[in-house]
Amino acid sequence: MRFKKEMYVLAMLFLTLALFGRSAYASWAYSFVVYHGNIYVVTDERIKPSQVGEKIGKVTKYSDHEGTYSGHFSNRYPKGTKYYRINGVQIRDAIAVREAGDVYVKATYGGEYAGGKNRVAYGWLIAIFGLFVLALVDYYRRKNSVKSIK
Repeated sequence: MRFKKEMYVLAMLFLTLALFGRSAYASWAYSFVVYHGNIYVVTDERIKPSQVGEKIGKVTKYSDHEGTYSGHFSNRYPKGTKYYRINGVQIRDAIAVREAGDVYVKATYGGEYAGGKNRVAYGWLIAIFGLFVLALVDYYRRKNSVKSIK
């Protein structure tokens, strides 16, 4: 009976660590925004308001802690900060980020963002595995308690 309790506690500990132990609290190497799964590194280069095109998105998640996040994420700008197309520049190359009023800065394409999509899938897989382990432990606990009654 003691073994089963230990297995149950171990499974709960594993599940808790798997779901909540993923954040690393450290400084980011550079400021960036994520737009449609791509990372754009924020530069010091200002964009004239006349060069700014249509709005293409906005920050949906902000965090100053290192980790992987989904959506249009930024480690510099608060939720709601808007992204714009730069006239004459492909979105794949650069976008404009509105800082305040008529102040826009250029963010250059830095590659595909490693976080987001896969992190959600792995979280669900770990949660399902943890629930499977808990169900298995509970099944054997109940099976053995029925045998002890007979």
